[in-house]
Amino acid sequence: MPAEPQHLLHVFSTFAVGGPEVRFTTVANRLGRRFRHTIVAMDGKFDCAARLDASLDVDLVGVPPGGGRGLSPGRLAAFARMIGERRPDSLLTYNWGAIEWALVHRLRPRSRHVHFEDGFGPDEADGRQIPRRVWFRRLSLTGRTRVVVPSRLLERIAKEVWRLDRKRVEYVPNGVDIGRFAPRRATLAGLRPGALVVGTVGAQRAEKNYARLIRAFAALPRKDVGDAGRQLVLVGDGPERPALEALARRLGVQDDVLFPGSLARPEDALAAFDVYALSSDTEQMPISLLEATAAGLPVVATDVGDVRAMLAPENDGFVVPKTDEHGFGRALSRLLGDPALRGRIGEANRERTVAEYDLDRMVASYERLFTS
Repeated sequence: MPAEPQHLLHVFSTFAVGGPEVRFTTVANRLGRRFRHTIVAMDGKFDCAARLDASLDVDLVGVPPGGGRGLSPGRLAAFARMIGERRPDSLLTYNWGAIEWALVHRLRPRSRHVHFEDGFGPDEADGRQIPRRVWFRRLSLTGRTRVVVPSRLLERIAKEVWRLDRKRVEYVPNGVDIGRFAPRRATLAGLRPGALVVGTVGAQRAEKNYARLIRAFAALPRKDVGDAGRQLVLVGDGPERPALEALARRLGVQDDVLFPGSLARPEDALAAFDVYALSSDTEQMPISLLEATAAGLPVVATDVGDVRAMLAPENDGFVVPKTDEHGFGRALSRLLGDPALRGRIGEANRERTVAEYDLDRMVASYERLFTS
């Protein structure tokens, strides 16, 4: 008789499309029916569930009723009741937005607990740690909880700033399906034939600072670009999109900037790009960047998180301080003007990603974390 699938209770602040959510869906699809999943989204959004294989045993639930808002005894009691009623083999909490569930488990442990930290929002984008969050993490992420981080920077913060038990903090780098993102050429609706394309993929939130990218693109010199010119593609959606569209209009580049929305197959967009751009104020180990490098793209990026270390040494000169917007634009201009350089850097980035960030390695690590 086959073993009963283990029950995992996942708590996200949101299950909209974003890095941690996409990573989880990728892992869950690979692991198949060895696990059944209950997914809690604190904001009630489940857009990323569309990426889960239909054969999986998945239950999507909102925040338990009762208990009011904020950190209140009634709210914590409601979370505890759900854990008790669902009786998961493992509780998986994701980022600051689920930290109250980690506290509930700390006060009354009922299962294995793994907490995943992926980075910070705009309020901590400058590297400053909010003291009350530091203390709350120290209180909640102790005992037998294992804390998993995808970057060496977060590993250092967890050990040295949050002062968590070093033996229970684990670095697990993100991985990508190398074959899925193999280099090829394609196009997207709205692209002019022959245009040089700068592109990016991600949720359009404040910390991604796509306004920096649009301004840098708008400032590029217009000479020697051919009749088709250049175009910028921002794949994704989010609360910043209306402001970004307005910025493109204000700068007079609305006809050169595309907003195709979220795509179920980001590899199709990457295949249309000549240069990948990452303009974030804060990152740790962005999956979208791994997908771009697996697709053989050269990258212009801000120097945040582990981004520089993720790229091949040949790409190093195109990683600039996030405060240097002019430098960001100069890096874009240089790559767009040199197709041979783009090819060499893109090939080197893919070789590094193949060697270091294979998806199977990450999935094996997550299976161990879910069960051990």
